[in-house]
Amino acid sequence: MANEAVCIEAPRIIKRRTVADGTAIAKGTILYFSADPNTAAASSAADQSFAGIAVEEKTANDGITSIAAAMDGVWDIKDSGAGMTLGTACAIGGANLAVTADAADLLNGAFLGYVQETTGAAEVVRVSLRGY
Repeated sequence: MANEAVCIEAPRIIKRRTVADGTAIAKGTILYFSADPNTAAASSAADQSFAGIAVEEKTANDGITSIAAAMDGVWDIKDSGAGMTLGTACAIGGANLAVTADAADLLNGAFLGYVQETTGAAEVVRVSLRGY
């Protein structure tokens, strides 16, 4: 995968998420809820329900079926292409990407957190995760 998030300020809220044994997940991958209960996978499209950011590597077919996911902290995340403004809410915008959030993102759970700097199109933006 590419464009993994980079941790700037360490998270304090870590959740365990169930993942498929046959899947490789890189540290810094934005995760989304792919199934019930508590099952996560790497984000791949906009509007996916946020399940955290992987804080450890997961190798495919290693027999491990859970991963630690950060729910807070400050992260550098790649913008999906339109740029963002300081203080605005952002959401999952694709595979390891963030986009300016709209009302639907708040309702479908794609909301990531708040942008801490203004950026241009397709730049890396500092995001303070929502914390829950």
